[in-house]
Amino acid sequence: MTSAIDNQAAFLRDVRKLLDHADELGYVVTIGEAYRTIEQQQIYVQTKRSKTLKSEHLNRRAIDFNIFMGGKVCSRDQIAPLGAYWESLSLLNRWGGSWRGLIDSGKSDFVDAPHFERRSI
Repeated sequence: MTSAIDNQAAFLRDVRKLLDHADELGYVVTIGEAYRTIEQQQIYVQTKRSKTLKSEHLNRRAIDFNIFMGGKVCSRDQIAPLGAYWESLSLLNRWGGSWRGLIDSGKSDFVDAPHFERRSI
């Protein structure tokens, strides 16, 4: 069984790759939010900013970025190349702009494009 430390370390290795790839593509990326307390997550669920109390932010395996191109905040479509790259790094990685295809297939309507996470093993 993989430990929480191993999962968090693998997540951060992939985040490093994602940030390097973002630089190569000309994005400017800043941190939005990483770790979250359960109390903050409860607020996000109540205000519909999240749909779950089982967020990977609670496990330190999710991060929300502020992503810019040309000085402007990027849309979901503009972030899509980063999302596709993120999900290509591991079957455990999910991008909030796709949720591994659930949005485009109509199985989810919750779009969180600046969100990148790694599910637990």
